[in-house]
Amino acid sequence: MRTIIEPFRIKVVEPIRMTTREERRGLIAEAGFNPFRLKAEHVLIDLLTDSGTGAMSTAQWAGVMEGDESYAGARSFFQFEAAVRDVFGHRHVIPTHQGRASERLLCAAAVNDGDVVPGNTHFDTTRANIEAVRAEARDLKLPEAADPENEHPFKGNIDVESLAATIQQVGRDRVPFVLITVTNNSGGGQPVSMSNLRAARQVCDRWGIPLILDCARFAENAYFIKLREPGFGAKAPIEIAREMFSYSDGAVMSMKKDAFGNIGGGITVNSDEWAERIRTHLILTEGFPTYGGLAGRDLSALAVGIREILDEDYLRYRIASTAYVGSHLNAAGVPLLKPYGGHAIFLDGRRFCRHLRDEQLPGWSLSVALYEQVGVRACEIGNVMFGRPRADGGGWDWPTLDLVRLAIPRRVYTQSHMDYVVEGIIELFGQRESIQGLRFVHRPAVLPHFTATFAPAEP
Repeated sequence: MRTIIEPFRIKVVEPIRMTTREERRGLIAEAGFNPFRLKAEHVLIDLLTDSGTGAMSTAQWAGVMEGDESYAGARSFFQFEAAVRDVFGHRHVIPTHQGRASERLLCAAAVNDGDVVPGNTHFDTTRANIEAVRAEARDLKLPEAADPENEHPFKGNIDVESLAATIQQVGRDRVPFVLITVTNNSGGGQPVSMSNLRAARQVCDRWGIPLILDCARFAENAYFIKLREPGFGAKAPIEIAREMFSYSDGAVMSMKKDAFGNIGGGITVNSDEWAERIRTHLILTEGFPTYGGLAGRDLSALAVGIREILDEDYLRYRIASTAYVGSHLNAAGVPLLKPYGGHAIFLDGRRFCRHLRDEQLPGWSLSVALYEQVGVRACEIGNVMFGRPRADGGGWDWPTLDLVRLAIPRRVYTQSHMDYVVEGIIELFGQRESIQGLRFVHRPAVLPHFTATFAPAEP
């Protein structure tokens, strides 16, 4: 059988408000041409993010009803701790309200002014939290990652030679840890191979540097290893995940992705010293260490989700259904990042909008046109998110890729929803020269994409 079916039945539905192109043109203009500033009720199909937007299972909802809301020592925490430790294997399990809180706490505990944190590709909030403590987030991606057409099966890998050279150059004392993101979100949802994790571990061991995983999409990464890396085809996803974590000294995670949570995150570490520092900072801003800013019911739901995400039938469907979108767009000539990621398809903004210069923000302009024409909200990961004005005022430094991410929420949309998305993008691609460029009106200094405003650019 070639047809992909959802390995679940739908029990509760939410109506979608239909809008016209004319309405959407007005709505996006009112929002300063920023899809983040739209009201969710004005979006037909929301592919802005897969973070916290998934549908919970009946077992998770049952966990919600059984949640223990005790301030300290709640039963829900111990369920959460056991489930996370069973997969991750680290000594200390510390809940947080979401991934960026985990990043902030880890940086507060371990990173100092002037440090360098090497990684495969840091995501936006990760980079911002590292830079907030006056350290440098240094990307060490493979050369193949710069080519959208390159079909390297593990394009998310860290460049191990560059990692060793970086540590030698800056000195061991200035590298608090190495951070590898699985899958590599900013790099197009690309997986990291097991052999790459092993090699990075060996480099870290040479200098006595901890290796940390940013593991929001660890289960998708494990399934890609099963599909693509020799020697893993017969292994269960949970076995692969456990081996991935065995090469690390800790992890930070947004559990709004691969734990089916609407809210939640966590930090796991082996170091007693780091754990004490993290808990101290956590008490100041998040809450008691057994709830970390979460309700007990959310901890119970996450304890179920961290196990459900490793179900092989679900992962097979997840990866295949995402590839379904990519293969249909590719067949129509739409420029994409290849190979297809696990949680999203990434449109190549520069190749889609060849008539626009970098200063006219092709990826962002494409995301706005996609909303206007189709009613689909997507997220630019490119010039707006990562572009930086030069310190001397002489223009901009633009990122290697200017992408538009179509992040697919888990267990939310059906194949017919995705068919609508595909048809709309293909139609827009046929009219691509009509996409108008945009310029900044207001650009915040930190994480500008969330709140910036824009206006049409001069031709």
